[in-house]
Amino acid sequence: MPMYVYETIPAGPADAPQRFEVRQSMSDEPLSVHPDTGAPVRRVVCGGLVTFTNGAASAPAPAGCGASRCCMT
Repeated sequence: MPMYVYETIPAGPADAPQRFEVRQSMSDEPLSVHPDTGAPVRRVVCGGLVTFTNGAASAPAPAGCGASRCCMT
């Protein structure tokens, strides 16, 4: 089963989101609340497309994604 990254949705601008991982089946619905605290969460998409040409890798970042290669969904 794949591992999915989630983060809490901050209640205010001073609050920082907390990231965590959950192992789920691909057919499971995404979580909407943190399993321990009940706080609202959103799934974060990490990874991306990498192409290899003559041993060199090229991976353009999708729009709105940071250097960590994670985007919020």
